[in-house]
Amino acid sequence: MGNQPMIVLSEESQRTSGQDAQSMNITAGKAVAESVRTTLGPKGMDKMLVDSTGNVVVTNDGVTILGEMDIEHPAANMIVEVAETQEEEVGDGTTTSVVVAGELLSQAEDLLEQDIHATVLAQGYRQAAAEAKEILEDIAIDVGADDIDALESIASTAMTGKGAEASKDLLAELVVDSVNAVADDQGIDTDNIKIEKVVGGAVDESELVEGVLVGKERVHDNMPAIVEDADIALLDTPIEVKETEIDTEVNVTDPDQLEQFLEQEEKQLRGMVDKLVEAGADVVFCQKGIDDMAQHYLAQEGILAVRRGKKSDMKALSRATGGRLVSNIDDITADDLGFAGSVSQKPIAGDEKIFVEDVEEAKAVTLILRGGTEHVVDEIERAVEDSLGVVRTTLEEGKVLPGGGAPEIALGLGLRDFADSVGGREQLAVEAFADAVDVIPRTLAENAGLDPIDSLVDLRSKHADGDDSAGLDAYTGEVIDMEGEGVVEPLRVKTQAIESATEAAVMILRIDDVIAAGDLKGGSSDDDDGEDGGPGAGGMGGGMGGMGGGMGGMGGGMGGGMGGMM
Repeated sequence: MGNQPMIVLSEESQRTSGQDAQSMNITAGKAVAESVRTTLGPKGMDKMLVDSTGNVVVTNDGVTILGEMDIEHPAANMIVEVAETQEEEVGDGTTTSVVVAGELLSQAEDLLEQDIHATVLAQGYRQAAAEAKEILEDIAIDVGADDIDALESIASTAMTGKGAEASKDLLAELVVDSVNAVADDQGIDTDNIKIEKVVGGAVDESELVEGVLVGKERVHDNMPAIVEDADIALLDTPIEVKETEIDTEVNVTDPDQLEQFLEQEEKQLRGMVDKLVEAGADVVFCQKGIDDMAQHYLAQEGILAVRRGKKSDMKALSRATGGRLVSNIDDITADDLGFAGSVSQKPIAGDEKIFVEDVEEAKAVTLILRGGTEHVVDEIERAVEDSLGVVRTTLEEGKVLPGGGAPEIALGLGLRDFADSVGGREQLAVEAFADAVDVIPRTLAENAGLDPIDSLVDLRSKHADGDDSAGLDAYTGEVIDMEGEGVVEPLRVKTQAIESATEAAVMILRIDDVIAAGDLKGGSSDDDDGEDGGPGAGGMGGGMGGMGGGMGGMGGGMGGGMGGMM
């Protein structure tokens, strides 16, 4: 009895352990990194993503690519989370973080084959990451909030290599102006910057509205198209006769009764409009509907009204004008009204839109992005969102680093020196970390069609001579002073990328057993929401199907979409 094996897992369960599990997870992580590696840098390539319904996304934005891909492998999804975290925290550097994570796994794979234990690698990687942050802080450059040229350079760098590159100078100026417009003592909330995409026209026709652009038009042609010095009412309630909550039936026996019934409705609507007039409203933005008769009365009073506004627009209008969102028209007073110097209806690319401008203390602005096609405008939006993130991060932290692979070269040299002071086998992990960060300048060179070995040698030579700002110009192939050329990026973009990549790599390396079953309950009852982890375990089983082939699930969604195109 004592020698008989005990069966713990069901026959339906799948289990991979030891070196096989590590190898499988590392392969999956590397595959994710490889999928976005060619998009890195100013000469990075784009990816075309096609879903099962034939919708197409063309982009080189790392987090967008990974978000659109159908990735099932659980370890691969850990790398995707690196990009998502990077995007949420600092707004840029997603591709860098994923590529570094993949290279850390690749370097670790070589050491695992030399019988270096995964926990030793994890400890060494963490030591290297901590030292890397100190090295980066030592070479960081201070930037003040009033240094507009530097901020525009940072915004421009974030758009380099993306669809917006041809107009990056104009867009960078708009980005910096918009961030400064919403900045206050509480910080910078980029949610106060609304992006409105307009298909039609050139990218150079993009503009910043200090206020709010609402993608609607006035509800009645007899309403004024322009209102100066406007007092603005914001309503979260319809200007309509309220329907009863119970089923009712009205029997009309003669025309007089019908007329009385209609007159009563009109009286209610007239009363609502009178309330707005008494409060002093010149413009009304209503989140709900406006009755046709109420529209007529509003037009008679010379009030410009807009109905069915989006919730996000109403919030933006409240921030920009200082108005309060009112849920009951009977309660509205002059104190609830917002103010704008001008409210007007103007055409953009054939569509009428409402502009709310000349706001005294605008805490909300609108970036109008234009482009020839929907794909162009979408890619410009992604580039501008990245740029907004890095400018915000720079203003919050006040430190930047030179671009062009300069920080990574400095890290490589600094970490190799640091490795000499690390005892035990962790020294090998620190050296591997130093080699891993070199993947960024190496990839920049490869994507620019340059010899990566020659580029690395030139960069290291410059840095060894004390030039911490020496980076690779992907257009000329020369090693130049990146700070002098204005190619800089926020310090926190790099430190966050190092932190996220290290944590993801360490987490994957420490996994030596992967167990999956077709249908795990996780102790939850049938009618439980599964918050105790039931769905997580079940989802793991579903994702494990693609594990045998490393990234089997990764191309499934794209393959299906492409198949439909043929």
